[in-house]
Amino acid sequence: MAELRPIAPAFVVPGPSGVAVRDRLKHLTPEDDKVLRLVGAHLGALASADLKTRCADGLGHCAGTWAARKRELTALSSARWAGAITKASHDQWALARRCQARHIGDLEAAITTITRRLSLPVGTKGTRTEPGGYRSAREWFAKSRRLHLLQDRLKRLRADQQAGRVRVVRGGKRLARARHFEVI
Repeated sequence: MAELRPIAPAFVVPGPSGVAVRDRLKHLTPEDDKVLRLVGAHLGALASADLKTRCADGLGHCAGTWAARKRELTALSSARWAGAITKASHDQWALARRCQARHIGDLEAAITTITRRLSLPVGTKGTRTEPGGYRSAREWFAKSRRLHLLQDRLKRLRADQQAGRVRVVRGGKRLARARHFEVI
């Protein structure tokens, strides 16, 4: 009979280090509600302006520009809020840069696949690992047009990436679309 030995864990995950509480404020007076909305609108406007400034800095951003942005915001709010706003703006810009790099990689992969399939004769069968040529001349033509669109998009994205330019929407794409959507 085999001897059972205890298995030691490979690593130990530490417990949570902080607590995040999300709750609604209850029993607010109309004056409290008004003050909270004014403070939220003020801080939101500061955050929008700071994100615009951070995006305008692009790759020329450094600790000095970060400190200058924080000083400007501290004059309009508190140092704690200014620090939180500048950090959030920097994080949002960095996330947009990572997403931009990922999108460029996806475009390159799509261009490679379409180029390979266009190089094959129409109707060529594929294998288990590689797709074949396109089924018809009509599909081949449509994909050749698509290839040119993807190459143009990739060229613009690479130029934006080299310039440090990102496309950022406060609140995300979903919120932006909801704002611009009109019910007819």
